Amino acid sequence: MTPLPLSEYQSAFAQALNAANPLTVAPELAALVQQPGFAVYRNTVLKGCIDALQANYPAVARLVGDEWFRAAAAEFVRGNPPERPMLIEYGEEFAGFLAVFEPAAAMSYLAGVAALDRFWAEAHTAADAAVLDAETLAALTPERTREVTLIPHPAARWRWFADQPVYTIWSRNRGDGDPAADLEWCGEGALLTRPHAAVRWTSASAAGVAFLDSCAAGHSIERAVIAALGADPKADLASLVHQLLSVSAFTALAPSTSTESVS
Repeated sequence: MTPLPLSEYQSAFAQALNAANPLTVAPELAALVQQPGFAVYRNTVLKGCIDALQANYPAVARLVGDEWFRAAAAEFVRGNPPERPMLIEYGEEFAGFLAVFEPAAAMSYLAGVAALDRFWAEAHTAADAAVLDAETLAALTPERTREVTLIPHPAARWRWFADQPVYTIWSRNRGDGDPAADLEWCGEGALLTRPHAAVRWTSASAAGVAFLDSCAAGHSIERAVIAALGADPKADLASLVHQLLSVSAFTALAPSTSTESVS
């Protein structure tokens, strides 16, 4: 049998580690996978991936318990082997997996909690960048707010959860909060940032998330204000912008890709 090129062999080897049926393994590896040592290696790799996933999704793990989490993680790992060497980056698709994972159907908020765990990892590993100060923004004239946008900090992550208190559930299980405390079942937003060494998180309003979405799309500050008011006509814009600046949500000003005024 002609040996496989190295890259193809490596790919076939990775597939063999996750193959549920030995008959699906490349013929060149058939003898290898039948060795007892290969099963031990496969189980070691599986455990390592499950451990990494549990470390990357601590709020999810605390919510569902160790046994449930590791069983679900094993299902995920078999279909989603690591593609990068840094295991802190592993599990990007886990929230999507939980959204359609039948045993999680009764916990419809779980995928959102996983998304925030993922945001924490992304914020933690994001590039360092300067933080925009309030004085720079305050110096803008009304005309300039139609011409420039606020660039979100590379570590900033945000999302609005329209129907569920996902942020509260996540923050209580991520930190030292009381998961059993009374919970108001309503929509919430979340904002995670890392201006310096540590990841920080805070709740975010629908208007705040709409403002951030608009800025991320390259729209002018004026248009971002319109977007925020569209999400909540009663929003206190001064307080909203102050909150975003206080948690270092932005890194700089830049020319807007959408400079037209909105009447």
